Amino acid sequence: MLRSFLVYIATERGLADNSLLAYQSDLTDIERYLNLRNQTLAQPTVDDLRDYLQDQSRRGQSTRTVARRLAALRVFLRHLDADNRENGKADESVQAVLNQLERPKPQQSIPKVLSRTQVNELIAQPDPEHPHFSRDVAILELLYASGLRASELCGLKVRDANLQVGWVRVLGKGSKERIVPLGRAAAEAVARYLSECRPKLDKTGRSEWLFLSRTGKPMERIGLWMLVEKYGRRVGRKISPHTLRHCFASHLVGGGADLRVVQELLGHSDISTTQIYTHVDSDRLKAVHSKFHPRG
Repeated sequence: MLRSFLVYIATERGLADNSLLAYQSDLTDIERYLNLRNQTLAQPTVDDLRDYLQDQSRRGQSTRTVARRLAALRVFLRHLDADNRENGKADESVQAVLNQLERPKPQQSIPKVLSRTQVNELIAQPDPEHPHFSRDVAILELLYASGLRASELCGLKVRDANLQVGWVRVLGKGSKERIVPLGRAAAEAVARYLSECRPKLDKTGRSEWLFLSRTGKPMERIGLWMLVEKYGRRVGRKISPHTLRHCFASHLVGGGADLRVVQELLGHSDISTTQIYTHVDSDRLKAVHSKFHPRG
């Protein structure tokens, strides 16, 4: 039964080899557990499957892993149910299992953020003697000042930055446009880059993109990630553009910013995504309390 299902998803759904291996691994693990209870994947009971999921949690499997295995099981059971009905062997118990199995809520990992001092240390890493110094400082300042995603920063055009007013126009996920304030330090860094470095990078003088690579082409996400990671290594930390996005949001929340405002600045469609930063700040407060309170 499992083999025929794997053949089906390989041929009908065209899944990649890694996805097929994941399905095989997850369903084999479930099948092994059921076999110990004299059950099979073809005739599972809700109680057996719930016991399996609880056993996974007891064994220390992450909620994400359990959710993935449950998703694989759901796909298998839906295929089994459709196959039974097509062959005139409809089994309502399979549909009942599908209806009763609950999806575990994925764990929401708390993002790691830098302190303000550490962010300043990172931004101070570009070498003033390097020809791309002002560009790299502008990128770091802008990532921290605006919380842009890597793709959003790479997608900025010169006309999207209004340095006199102090904001950038960003095209985010789902082609949703938003206006994000820059702050004085970032605005000054971008202005310095536009006057000192960008004219040398824009060899044709006609590029509309704000940030350019050393070849004059638009900055790409992989190049941006490598640039930020390079300066992160200099301060002994693993840092990505998204790290600075987390810093932007958590420092705003820590400073008392309204969560709805932070949601709008980040371009989150759902406030629950932004609420993660309240946990970051509460963890910081707990750490401070534990360190300095006399009975901490």
